[in-house]
Amino acid sequence: MADLSYCAERTGLLLIDPYNDFLSDGGKIFPMVKEIAEDVGLLDHMRAIVAATRRARVQVLHVPHRRWRPGDYENWNHPNPTQRRIQQRHTFEEGTWGGQWHPDFLPSADDIIIKEHWAQSGFANTDLDFQLKQQGITHVILIGLLANTCVECTGRFAMELGYHVTLVRDATAAFTREMMRAAHELNGPTFAHEIVTTAELIAALEATHGA
Repeated sequence: MADLSYCAERTGLLLIDPYNDFLSDGGKIFPMVKEIAEDVGLLDHMRAIVAATRRARVQVLHVPHRRWRPGDYENWNHPNPTQRRIQQRHTFEEGTWGGQWHPDFLPSADDIIIKEHWAQSGFANTDLDFQLKQQGITHVILIGLLANTCVECTGRFAMELGYHVTLVRDATAAFTREMMRAAHELNGPTFAHEIVTTAELIAALEATHGA
């Protein structure tokens, strides 16, 4: 970890699915992640990372899931199990509180909002790769939800495209501890270049920024 460093001009923070339905009391999915989220200090760590990246002038990119709209998935040949549940629950419904950004993670004027992803990868069928390349970004830091689905899939896709990938184990959450273990101890080491804590990441950002 001593050599961990992030050049601000080449680093991007990917803030994945920061919706009320995931992160706020009253959200459709929040009860399923609440225990893990509180255990790892999810919201405090996400807030701290966003603040630290802004201080370091690291580009923040919001990587949102598709907001449910009437008719979504109805005529699809192969909607996946998660999409079926979204269809039933109307998760992240467009025009509703649940489909709005959590108030602590509202985009700033300098942030980039990526096109909504339909499944689990923030890259598939979006402009994320294009936007990163246009900004000259080579290193991506992933925070948000869920650790073992959208965060993991986006991280894997990033690695396949040649990006340096950092996962932050206490700035994400999942439905179970087993899922968190899979994300960071079993699967993460097969594709992520760094798996760090919030404290380690912020220390690296501050050290690099100070230098």
